[in-house]
Amino acid sequence: MENKVEKLRKSLGLNQEDFARSIHVSRQTVSAIETGKYNPSLELAFVISDFFGRPIEEIFIHERNGEHEKK
Repeated sequence: MENKVEKLRKSLGLNQEDFARSIHVSRQTVSAIETGKYNPSLELAFVISDFFGRPIEEIFIHERNGEHEKK
């Protein structure tokens, strides 16, 4: 899953440590989310969405592979 967390964080002039503190996670968690090594829980995705004031689907981009699409 791709995401725009790093771009949005930088646009606000925040470093990873300050952003992590704001959303109550570790800096390592923020780094892992930004590099795509970790997909946040739905709850954390909502926290990030609320922080940036944007819809989840604008921040986290899920590429559908067609396996689970309705026919």
